[in-house]
Amino acid sequence: MDVVVILIALGILILAAYRGYSVILFAPIAALLAVLMTHPAHVMPLYSEVFMGKMVGFIKLYFPVFLLGALFGKVIELSGFSKSIIQAVIRLVGVKHAMLTIVLVCALLTYGGVSLFVVSFAVYPFAAEMFKQLDIPKRLIPGTIALGAFTFTMDALPGTPQIQNLIPTTFFNTTSWAAPRMGLLGALFVLVCGLTYLEWRRKQAKRAGEGYGVKHINEPEAVESASLPHPALAILPLVVVAALNKGLTDAMPNLFPGTIDLSVMGIAGASIELSKVSALWSVEIALVAAIVLVLALSFQRVKAKLSLGINAAVAGAMLASLNTASEYGFGAIIAALPGFKTLSAALGSTFSHPLVNEAVTTTTLAGVTGSASGGMSIALAAMSQTYLQQASAMGIPPEVLHRVASMASGGMDTLPHNGAVITLLAVTGLTHRQAYGDIFAMTLIKTAAVFVAIAAYVVFGLY
Repeated sequence: MDVVVILIALGILILAAYRGYSVILFAPIAALLAVLMTHPAHVMPLYSEVFMGKMVGFIKLYFPVFLLGALFGKVIELSGFSKSIIQAVIRLVGVKHAMLTIVLVCALLTYGGVSLFVVSFAVYPFAAEMFKQLDIPKRLIPGTIALGAFTFTMDALPGTPQIQNLIPTTFFNTTSWAAPRMGLLGALFVLVCGLTYLEWRRKQAKRAGEGYGVKHINEPEAVESASLPHPALAILPLVVVAALNKGLTDAMPNLFPGTIDLSVMGIAGASIELSKVSALWSVEIALVAAIVLVLALSFQRVKAKLSLGINAAVAGAMLASLNTASEYGFGAIIAALPGFKTLSAALGSTFSHPLVNEAVTTTTLAGVTGSASGGMSIALAAMSQTYLQQASAMGIPPEVLHRVASMASGGMDTLPHNGAVITLLAVTGLTHRQAYGDIFAMTLIKTAAVFVAIAAYVVFGLY
């Protein structure tokens, strides 16, 4: 019965999100309904201490990233940089490769260390301009961005700095470059299958006479084609974000001590662990620098619409961050319920092979919590030592466990209640009904990829 309660809460939230209702409202409703059915006396305590605590903690950490990402996306839109790059890319690769272009832009940013939430804000103006010019349905934009930002560069490619590739290092004493050949194989599988699917959907829409569409919301501002910035100048802010983010990430340990003690400023007992914030600080500083650069290069072009643009970006960032934070609170409540422990234990005992067991458990918990990092953290906290013992007995290197956990976390995490999915749809001005089907196709492809990688290891010893 405890597991059924979790499934009911999850079903309510997924249905509400799919129907277009705000998860800011329905995430706590669904979570607290589950608490009411299991521990009625704990509804308000869990709401105050767990749901709101996790929600506020998420906003504390990530709202600056949301805000700066939204502002960056807006200024590159208003400056005409996006249209300049799109026109150059169209001339370079042609109409047939429009979706590939967007996927590669997303991949470069996320592999360069830019948060996938930031990528949603930054790439959308590029994608909207290109899809509009080529008359590709706007509803295919979320699936295209999801393929580039939420899949192979998030958890499969060796060395990716995304958190989903870093969490396993603390459980298996590995590095972010663990099992590179498995990761490359999985990435190639996702990329080829994802692009094949999206191209099929584009051709299907073209045969039906469907174009970009009209009466959309959150459309990028129209930019005159005359005297657009040179593409080399327009792409410079993106290079700055990736390069400065990487440079600061490497430099932070030398710039600050491992623990920053704020008591010297009279803040008693306050300290910050650099390892928990350095990645965020690096991204935030890089985004600020890129925004300043765009404004310096194109102030005359953007100044007339800057005020309205900033206001729109701030509003979008607030909505996106609150949506995601509500999902984070929902996952925390679900993880605290007895049914979640039962579900975790049942998954752990169903499959005998440690790699399959790890993959199924991790991707299932990621789906339940709506979070790749959250589901993986819970799975590895409970089962990592068991996986290590079983793998050691079978001669499986810890690096293989790392890559399987990382890729599996990015499997079923993108169900309708996932924070990144909700953010992406909010940024693009589309609903679950309009665009989620293509995101779910990416979910199925990347879920299959981890089992392709496992098969490659078991059959060929490839890792």
